[in-house]
Amino acid sequence: MRRSIIILFAKQLWQTTFRSKVLHVTMILVTVLIAFAAYSGWDNYNTQNHIRNFYQEEARHSWESNPDKHPHRMAHYGSFAFRLKHKLSLFDFGMENYTGNAVFLEAHKQNTINFSEASLSTGLLRFGEVSLAMLLKIIFPLLIFYLGFGALASERENNILKIMINQGATWREIFFGKSLGLMSLAMFFFIPVIIITLLFMIFAEGTPITSSEITRYLILVLSYVLFFGIISSITILVSAISKTAKDSLIRLLGIWLFFIIILPKTLQAFGHYLYPTPSKIEFESIVENDLIKEGDSHNPDDIHYKAIKDSVLLANNVESVDQLPFNYGGFIMSQSEKISASIYNQHLNNLLATYKSQNAIERLSALLNPYTAIKHISMAFSGTDFASYIHFQHQAERYRYQLAQEMNSLQMKLISNKKTGTSNSIDKSHWEAFPDFEYDHLSTISILKNEALSIFSLILWSILSVIIVRSLSKKTKVI
Repeated sequence: MRRSIIILFAKQLWQTTFRSKVLHVTMILVTVLIAFAAYSGWDNYNTQNHIRNFYQEEARHSWESNPDKHPHRMAHYGSFAFRLKHKLSLFDFGMENYTGNAVFLEAHKQNTINFSEASLSTGLLRFGEVSLAMLLKIIFPLLIFYLGFGALASERENNILKIMINQGATWREIFFGKSLGLMSLAMFFFIPVIIITLLFMIFAEGTPITSSEITRYLILVLSYVLFFGIISSITILVSAISKTAKDSLIRLLGIWLFFIIILPKTLQAFGHYLYPTPSKIEFESIVENDLIKEGDSHNPDDIHYKAIKDSVLLANNVESVDQLPFNYGGFIMSQSEKISASIYNQHLNNLLATYKSQNAIERLSALLNPYTAIKHISMAFSGTDFASYIHFQHQAERYRYQLAQEMNSLQMKLISNKKTGTSNSIDKSHWEAFPDFEYDHLSTISILKNEALSIFSLILWSILSVIIVRSLSKKTKVI
């Protein structure tokens, strides 16, 4: 293949496209959409993180402001954990508006993560708000199809292809030249988006931009470049096999409708049908029933905890809890916390396994649908996917468990078993000594592992696109 001829065909596509007055209108509309999506992402990120930071500080101030008190009362007083948005969430909202961002943490009870803008939907059955990523994943493929549907089909209708071939151009040069030209048009619209995203990340409120955030950003940019390359190749291939530009446009619209709208929603609904999940009330009832079977730690006559009491007295060679070297009530509360946390985590892990089974069906379609691949990669590296939500849930639960057990430990050490006339309160400095909740986003390595299939799919589709173009260039006919 001659590089100069490939570049010539790419330039020819650019010139033909920019001569169209419709493109100028399209550019204005796309500019307006990008500006609106960018402002929405910027405003949403700053507003939400400001609110969450404010209430996290309020929760901490409220915790530290408690007076001298019995540690078990503080365990039930509890605190809050808020999930701060990742800087790239201004680019892709993902599931952010459908999952909770705050949870109340207290002893013996795992509360639901609340304060989402919509109820949790693992199927992602809605587009959600307009974001930069939504434009790139849904609108830009349609734009590329529009710009390239007649790249070869129109020239076939006008007998221009016959002239090109007679003048010595090869099909391979025509295919790769047109694909390069269409890809460069996609970059013309894509580059402003990635520049805006980078500037927003740099100037966003909060901590300075980190190397981890830069790495996520670069992976996202590379992934979208591959995605647009695949879409451009598909457009040229469909245009090449279509007899008329009208046939090409209809086929490309059908591809967009099926692979971006119909197939993902159908597979998501099918996954939910195959792997149904209990409602919130059903789930909590199941957990509560299992907890009841293990006994009530607040009931001194409970059979299960009486057995624990007898074993503790025997192990310490004493006859009553008053003679124990530690507070027996604190010990029992710590044992109860272990049991309740274990039961809850077991049921939660089963529920999450069901959610993963639901999503696995749609995820596997990434091998057949590059849109599915880029959708999951975009959400994952923006910190707005289901895995990020679960990561926060696990962090909040670990913090809740540590808080409860720390209060139980203080009770065991500092509260006497014997009832005296003195107060059973301990100094408030212990509340200040316990660290505040700090949310850490998923590491880039973890995301790469989670999205291995999607990344593999994009690379596979990119390679197949080149192979198919080379193969079809040998079989395509002028007429």
